[in-house]
Amino acid sequence: MSRPPTYLEGLQRALHSHFENEPKAVILGEDIVDPYGGAFKVTKGLSSSFPDRVFSMPICESSITGMGIGLALRGFKPVVELMFGDFSTLAADQLVNHAAKFPAMYGQGVSLPLVVRTPMGGGRGYGPTHSQSLEKMFLGIPNLSVVSPSLAHDTEKVLTNALNREEPTLFIESKTLYPLPIYKGNKEVSIESLAHKDGYPIAIARNYSPDQKPDLLIIAYGGASLPVLETLEHYKEEEIHCIAAFPANLSSPPLEELATLGALARRIVIADEGHETFSWYSELSHSLQQILFGQLEAPIQHASATCELIPSNFEQETEVILSKAKIEAAATKALEW
Repeated sequence: MSRPPTYLEGLQRALHSHFENEPKAVILGEDIVDPYGGAFKVTKGLSSSFPDRVFSMPICESSITGMGIGLALRGFKPVVELMFGDFSTLAADQLVNHAAKFPAMYGQGVSLPLVVRTPMGGGRGYGPTHSQSLEKMFLGIPNLSVVSPSLAHDTEKVLTNALNREEPTLFIESKTLYPLPIYKGNKEVSIESLAHKDGYPIAIARNYSPDQKPDLLIIAYGGASLPVLETLEHYKEEEIHCIAAFPANLSSPPLEELATLGALARRIVIADEGHETFSWYSELSHSLQQILFGQLEAPIQHASATCELIPSNFEQETEVILSKAKIEAAATKALEW
């Protein structure tokens, strides 16, 4: 029996398929040409197959993103790779004030099919400036989608969906998930995909049979999905019925579907890799509380990185970033309320 593709391989397949089917597809980034193929090898082999459409750029994230915007306005289908998500701050002006604004400013008939890919998150000892999860800085920007697939998503399909759109997308990838096989489930946890109107599916994981009632709902995205799935496997042994929902579209989370699951479980934990204050959790928790007021048995709980610099030392880094232990601590608080 063949193994499922890894998180990384799904992304690679999406890019190769896109370049095969779209003659105007181009990609710009730092060190993305073979034999190096990018810092995390997502573009490996792309320049060998499409040498005239893969451009290794100088270290200037603002210029790389700006060139991508210009190419999109000229009818190309550009992909921009930022080597580390921490450097998305250098491209923020281009994304917020140009990519997200130009189509509406210029009127009807102007599209901007730009995908800016970048890895976020810690767990690899890269230190304070190469381990952050800064995607929350780009949420709430009109006409800019922020997308991040979990380990339970088909990453090829999620990236393909982003590549086929006519509006700008910031596509967040997880450094820790790259080498891992897509999670298809096991004897402890089952996986299903719930379609959503925006085209980005919600991955659902549960550690109990569908005819039983959940004790807890955990909501997470991207790299946070790994410790959440580990939590579900552990809770299976403890006979705690837990369901997890992993939306891919962070800019427009599927509130109706999440609220339905929350009403069923009556206890909710939201996990994300960003720092604990002013986060994706804050907005999502507020929105769900508005819908589920009076239906929950405990306040919505939160697990995330603590609000401090991320160290390079592995033991110290583990204390700061999101972990299975932090998720289980939040879950215990919800269950014992």
